[in-house]
Amino acid sequence: MFQSPNFTQLSDQIQCATTNDVEHALSATRLSLGDLAALLSPAATPYLPQMAARSAEITLIRFGRTTQLYAPIYLSNYCTNRCVYCGFSADNRIKRKCLTLDEAEKEAMILHGRGFQHILLVSGEAENAVDIEYMEAIAHRLRDKFAAVSIEIQPMSTEHYHRLFMAGITAVAVYQETYDRDLYKKVHLSGKKSDYDYRLETPERVARAGMREVGIGALLGLADWRAEGLAIGHHLHWLRREFWSTAFTVSFPRMRPATGEFEPLEIVTESNLSQLIFALRLFDQDVGLIVSTREEARYRDGMLGLGPTRYSAGSCTAPGGYGNSDSEAEQFSVGDHRSLEEVCAIIRAKGFDPVCKDWDCGFQAGVT
Repeated sequence: MFQSPNFTQLSDQIQCATTNDVEHALSATRLSLGDLAALLSPAATPYLPQMAARSAEITLIRFGRTTQLYAPIYLSNYCTNRCVYCGFSADNRIKRKCLTLDEAEKEAMILHGRGFQHILLVSGEAENAVDIEYMEAIAHRLRDKFAAVSIEIQPMSTEHYHRLFMAGITAVAVYQETYDRDLYKKVHLSGKKSDYDYRLETPERVARAGMREVGIGALLGLADWRAEGLAIGHHLHWLRREFWSTAFTVSFPRMRPATGEFEPLEIVTESNLSQLIFALRLFDQDVGLIVSTREEARYRDGMLGLGPTRYSAGSCTAPGGYGNSDSEAEQFSVGDHRSLEEVCAIIRAKGFDPVCKDWDCGFQAGVT
């Protein structure tokens, strides 16, 4: 079981890093967690151009000139958790909706018609709205229509994750939101999500269930982003050691305006975000790095080839939003409103290849 390191000690370790530590990390072939701390430190800020160049070099070698594209489908905005930062929080008075299986399939086929082959099924955390049987049913409907179907829903047991794997789900994303245990209690007021350890153990349960890919991350804007980055590094390092055959991704969701008007507790600038991305690319050369439509188009265009390997495109964060543009109650407002075609055009103009399919469920043995 992964033991989350003390958050304050992570911050102290980062703040103690020196210029010499940064230069050592930049010259190292294989980085230690101490090297990651150095690259996340204030001492590394003047070295951002060198970090960007090294990150781009590694990304090109490991992933080629490609950027994988996907789109989320929001199945439900019902949620039993009271998270102070989320538009879906049970405290917020919003119009709630859970898509029927037919409605969910219709949303998926709209994206299929736009060229998407990788989709992410997302919901609020309410088992009475989106349970294991619902997810199995939608997986069976979609698995032969898409190259990969991933989920971002409430944490489940290993048994339930295995059932979804057998139904055709290929990956699970679950973010700790913050690795600061004390802050976690303050921003998760009630609901199953208020259990820090159960959520922290979820990536392990996902991997044990046989999923092809596990995604982790932290919501940037709650706690010290540098310490969050180092905590992610610790978590990723442990998962790599325990589940060497599983693929891993890291997402970097920065807080966006949402219902409830919660203000970020920490400011995370685009420069900060870039440093975090570069540092994690140098630390783990094979991890998939995801930048979503939370970020502005200008920033996402500028980051092409520098570290991220996967972008969302044409996203809507309200249930039924693709078929009904008047849908309300988004989880958060997006920053990049461009269509898949527009994003692909920019990627090609930058000399890269947009990839809508890099996996086929036919390669996945045992799925029936």
